[in-house]
Amino acid sequence: MSADLPICLTCGTQYAEPRPDCPVCEDERQYVPSSGQQWTSLARLRTADYTVAVEPQAPGVYGVGTRERFAIGQRALVVPAASGNVLWDCVAYLDDEVIRRVTALGGITAIAISHPHYYTTMVDWADAFDVPIYLHEHDRQWVGRPSERIQFWDGDTLRLADDLTLVNLGVHFAGGTVLHWTDGAGGAGALCSGDIVQVVPNRELVAFMYSYPNHIPERPSVVRRAGQLLAGFAFDDIYGAWWDATIIGGASRVVDRSVALYLQQTSG
Repeated sequence: MSADLPICLTCGTQYAEPRPDCPVCEDERQYVPSSGQQWTSLARLRTADYTVAVEPQAPGVYGVGTRERFAIGQRALVVPAASGNVLWDCVAYLDDEVIRRVTALGGITAIAISHPHYYTTMVDWADAFDVPIYLHEHDRQWVGRPSERIQFWDGDTLRLADDLTLVNLGVHFAGGTVLHWTDGAGGAGALCSGDIVQVVPNRELVAFMYSYPNHIPERPSVVRRAGQLLAGFAFDDIYGAWWDATIIGGASRVVDRSVALYLQQTSG
C-alpha cells in the first residue's frame, strides 16, 4: 500500500521501496541530521496530531498543508486559474480531510512542482485527484517514486494553459521552476515561486540560493539568467513556499532590485 511507503523524516521525499539512504538529503543542498537517517510513512503521519490547514494566501489562492511543521515545512497552493485549479508544489501530508477540503475548492486539474525538495508524496496526490504531475526534465534523477502520471518537460518554458506558464529559472536546482499566472493579482499577474525565488522576511527583497540550510549562494550566471527570463513576464504579486510568505504589490520591482543587488554583491 502506498500509505506504507517510506518517507524521509527530514525532507519529506517518498520512495517506491525501503532504502538505507535518502539521496535528496545526501545532496549538499539538503542534509542528513546528526541523529542519522530516519523514516516515516503516510500511515504513521496520519496517526500523529497534525492539523489540516486550507487557508487564504491571496485573493482566491489557498494554501494547503499542516500548521504543525513536518520535514522542510512548506505549504502547497491551490491556484484558481480560469483553465482549472492547479496544485502548485506539494506537501507530504495527505488524508481524506485534505482531499475533501481541496475538492470543496473545486479540486485540481494538474500538479506542478518547483523543485525536488517538494516532490514529497506527489504520486499519492495525483492518484487521489486523477491528474498529471509536471516536472522539469533536468530534475528527473531526483524522483523517488516513478509514475506514469509524471510528465517531464524541457526548455525554458511550458505553457500549461492560456493563463499558466511554467518557467525554468534553474535556481537552486537545474530544473528549478516557477509558475506564472497571467490572471493573478487581479489581472496584473502573479508568480508562484516556491523557494526558487525565495520570499524572505524583508518583503522588499527576494533571495536566490543554491542551498538554503547550508548557506551556499547560487551562481551569479544563474541569477542573471533568471532575472532576464522573468523580465519577460508581468507580475505584481509573488506567492512563496511558506505560510503567509507573499509579496502583494510591486513584486517585479522587488525581483529586479534583488537581482541587481545580488550581482553587485557577488561581482568582486
